[in-house]
Amino acid sequence: MGAQPVEGAGPARRRRGGARTKVVVGVLLVLSVLYLVRLADWGVRLLGSGEVVGVLLGVGVIIVPLLVGWAIVREVLFGAASQRLADELAATGGLPVDDLRRRPSGRVVREDAERLFTRYRAEVEEDDNDWARWYRLSLAYDASGDRRRARAAARHAISLHP
Repeated sequence: MGAQPVEGAGPARRRRGGARTKVVVGVLLVLSVLYLVRLADWGVRLLGSGEVVGVLLGVGVIIVPLLVGWAIVREVLFGAASQRLADELAATGGLPVDDLRRRPSGRVVREDAERLFTRYRAEVEEDDNDWARWYRLSLAYDASGDRRRARAAARHAISLHP
């Protein structure tokens, strides 16, 4: 049972699922904001209790929604910026075709991921100031399963984009 290319696994398939994903993300964001507002309200009430323990708990309860809200905003902005780069590359034909073989689990076959990574790493080494090359490298890292480096390369591509 070898790995086979997944038919329709490329950018067109991602675009079909994109609207559904945006709706799910939107619903989750609304629910998160409602939860965070409720949590902050609870923190303010604890601050108003006048008791030392209540005030300390209130400060802690208010800090959590602030940190979570900051993280959510940061991730949404990163996702939107990444999507803009992907859309721009797709419009110019610079987005790689997803013809990688996948295992039944959906993971990319290691040899294909390594081939892709080697190609796009060489591109970046030729010109490390090209945002498109860095974005394609982020896709190669992602295909290789290295999400941390994929996100770092995508952030670098975003920073280079005019």
